[in-house]
Amino acid sequence: MDFELQKEDLNSNARAGLITTAHGTIETPIFMPVGTVGSVKAVHFHELENDIKAQIILGNTYHLYLRPGMDIIEKAGGLHKFNGWKRPILTDSGGFQVFSLSANRKLKEEGAYFRSHIDGSKHLFTPEGVVDIQRSIGSDIMMALDECPPGDSDYQYAKKSLALTLRWLRRGWDHYKATDGKYGYSQAYFPIVQGCVYKDLRQESAKFVADLGADGNAIGGLAVGEPTEKMYEMIEIVNEILPKDKPRYLMGVGTPANILEAIERGVDMMDCVMPTRNGRNGMLFTKNGIMNMRNKKWADDFSPIEIDGASEVDRMYSRAYLRHLFVSQEILAMQIASIHNLALSLRNQRNRTRPEGCRTAQAPPLSRSWLRMPHGQNTGAAGERPERSAPHS
Repeated sequence: MDFELQKEDLNSNARAGLITTAHGTIETPIFMPVGTVGSVKAVHFHELENDIKAQIILGNTYHLYLRPGMDIIEKAGGLHKFNGWKRPILTDSGGFQVFSLSANRKLKEEGAYFRSHIDGSKHLFTPEGVVDIQRSIGSDIMMALDECPPGDSDYQYAKKSLALTLRWLRRGWDHYKATDGKYGYSQAYFPIVQGCVYKDLRQESAKFVADLGADGNAIGGLAVGEPTEKMYEMIEIVNEILPKDKPRYLMGVGTPANILEAIERGVDMMDCVMPTRNGRNGMLFTKNGIMNMRNKKWADDFSPIEIDGASEVDRMYSRAYLRHLFVSQEILAMQIASIHNLALSLRNQRNRTRPEGCRTAQAPPLSRSWLRMPHGQNTGAAGERPERSAPHS
């Protein structure tokens, strides 16, 4: 994997770059739709490619390991051939899903023991084993196994957790370098910065991660209950240390406001299930805030969903029709809303830095309206950890 830093903003830390992988290029900054089990819920791949303009999607190691299992994926020739997606794929290590099973998992030096949320069977994720699973999946970018402590963890717990994460990271990194891909192309490995909301722990973790010299680096453990201001502070602290010539991936953070704030702080990659999860529940992101499509106020509003929206569905269907679909519990409602939210999320980051280069000094209307809104008004704001979804999502 290669990363070319193309432009940097003069008025913030925003930047534009180009990631090159075996399955294509990715213009950064980029929002990445989440395809947990190899699919983005309620959205076809041709819609992702042609309407939403997704350049990369996510898969999840935990979910794919449990179902359909590595035997099936290997027989297919990797996840790309199994699901038909021809563009890049990033896989989360599954660590957050394992750690969300608080009643059914146990952390030890060797790894994380857990029970499947599907059938209760016992499993062990080790730093080395997670690398091997992602080798079988064949993702273009794989993630390290880490522990994601709650946002309100006390200092001693956060320090102990970080020490374990760094030991796991060293083991995973060494195993990654000692192994090769299974399908004839290279895979990148991103280590993850942890440390909760404590400056010294974040700095220690960022220095450790930077010294590894990986193809890219991730910032984890945010949007898990900490105040939004703390989240932004930790991003700034970490990005002062992470190398500028490598992409920076902020994990699981993805409200429209969060995306813009992260970009201004030098983040290149973001993911979140919020656009599709909220969409399936009738919540639309727009440049003027959130629209709840179940509200009766839309019953006789025959105007387009969003006349200047990012997707074809915004002009194809009316607000009244979309509300009708939701109250009638039609599957098409979830599809339309998911496409709308994803398209807006992708356009959001594209408009921030492209095509004329970084222009964050003049924030587009979308950012101004969202940044004025109380963060708690966004369902799934920083406290909910909306993206690195729990096992049942």
